[in-house]
Amino acid sequence: MEVGGGMDALPDGVVQHILSQLSSARDVAACAAVARCWRGCVPYLPSLYFPRGAFEAAAAADDAIGRMVAAAARLEELVVYCPFSASLLPRWLAARAATLRVLELRVDSAAADKSGSGSGQGHHLDCVGVAAGLEELRLWGLIMTAPPAWGRMERLRVLEVVGAVLGEAAVNGAVAACPNLTDLALLGCECAGEAAISLPLLERCRLDFVGAGNCSLRLAAPRVESLEVQGFCWISLQGGDRLKHLTISMTTGSVYHVETGKLPELDRLSLRGVQWSWGAISSVLQCAAEVKHLVMKVEFCGDFDTLQSFPEIDLVEFFNSHPKLCKFEIHGAMFAALCQKNSLKNLDSRFVIPCLEQVLVTVRSPLNAEQKLSTLESLVRYSVRLRRMTIRISQMKNCHDGADDFFEEICKFTRMNRGRVCIE
Repeated sequence: MEVGGGMDALPDGVVQHILSQLSSARDVAACAAVARCWRGCVPYLPSLYFPRGAFEAAAAADDAIGRMVAAAARLEELVVYCPFSASLLPRWLAARAATLRVLELRVDSAAADKSGSGSGQGHHLDCVGVAAGLEELRLWGLIMTAPPAWGRMERLRVLEVVGAVLGEAAVNGAVAACPNLTDLALLGCECAGEAAISLPLLERCRLDFVGAGNCSLRLAAPRVESLEVQGFCWISLQGGDRLKHLTISMTTGSVYHVETGKLPELDRLSLRGVQWSWGAISSVLQCAAEVKHLVMKVEFCGDFDTLQSFPEIDLVEFFNSHPKLCKFEIHGAMFAALCQKNSLKNLDSRFVIPCLEQVLVTVRSPLNAEQKLSTLESLVRYSVRLRRMTIRISQMKNCHDGADDFFEEICKFTRMNRGRVCIE
């Protein structure tokens, strides 16, 4: 082999291997235009990616996608973000049904056929079932109101749907068609009604539903380790024995009911939202006795449209019930609730907070300033392993009579515990 001969000096097999590492349709087309012999790399491509803006019109994209997919005999991954004609999708998938393992489509870029047949874009997605060997399926921006006619996608392990408008039957039908999922993500989806999901192999689940916040969730997943849900007012989880990370949030509406059962392996728990019923909060906290990292950012309690403050929370009882708590992030409302009940008057001299190392406290009001300062002092005094307490002053109105005095007391408290306590 001559030194400096470039790729022309390489054996054909080596050149084909190098070119087979390409995936972007633009790169493949550019290489094919350089030399006739390089066009032979397309059959060996395992992946094809068609980015947004790659073509000016859907017709040009259809021609390029059709030619490349037909030529890529070993195609395993197909990603299409550019506009394309949805009516041609069945033909492309049928051509590579035997080899295709990963499919990702930006469906909101698909041009529907002129006949207008079917129900939304979901009509053309029924052809996904042709690629029975799929292991990962990702869909962006689709509209699907009826269950898809996929059949049984036994080999599918990852299902991700983003920015979709889904009917209740579509959600339940799509998940039921994929019984062996390990990863499920429905993100930024508009949906109402009840999501009933039963997946024995599911390990990671993210459900982010937007809208009026009147959705309910029934999830049976005995192997789930990470669960993030947003937009559900009623939640029931069966099989949380392996759950390590749980996040429940609600940006609009209220969380009325949460049922999880004991969560013995839970490492991190995050509860967020404007309003939760106290029954839902207390139920989760009781089941999460072994939690190590707790984030509490709930503004109000109360049922339905009645906003109420948190009930009194016994500080000693709370930490005795969560002895492994290592990191605690507490928002103004719950911090105020911990300060309302003076549980330290008749304190057992043996009381300690054994594992707490980091605390982030958000203070939003100077009301009950003396009790709040007492609670901060108690957290420092009884947390034998405390390394850092951060006090975040957020949206405190300085027009309140006691705001300046309260802030001065917090500054004094910070100076007395320099190195462990700071103001953010």
